[in-house]
Amino acid sequence: MSFYDKLKFDANGLIPAIIQEKSTGRILMMAWMNRASLESTIATGKTHFWSRSRQKFWMKGESSGHTQQVKDIAFDCDGDTLLIQVEQIGAACHEGYQSCFFRSAQDGGANFKITEAQLETPEQIYGKK
Repeated sequence: MSFYDKLKFDANGLIPAIIQEKSTGRILMMAWMNRASLESTIATGKTHFWSRSRQKFWMKGESSGHTQQVKDIAFDCDGDTLLIQVEQIGAACHEGYQSCFFRSAQDGGANFKITEAQLETPEQIYGKK
């Protein structure tokens, strides 16, 4: 039985992928993969995903240059979630933060605080739109 046979893709052919910085354990982001994006990730050593909103395949860093070098791909006991450990080059978040999880709830959820410094602004990463 292959690695792919152990995975449970949803009705749309997708599986959630949690991306973690291998050296620190920090969760960087979550994105969706289909089999083709997972195969490309394994073949190239760079993360590839499926965008549900744009209905297109994309490689992390294709427009920002902030790529992820894959170090390990694991799956959970149910086979319905991937954990991909990477070496992150630049910011993981499109808003310029190291992690997409840069905000934490406060005051029982009434407020939130930014928990890390912004590395670059979106304009610095992508240019003016």
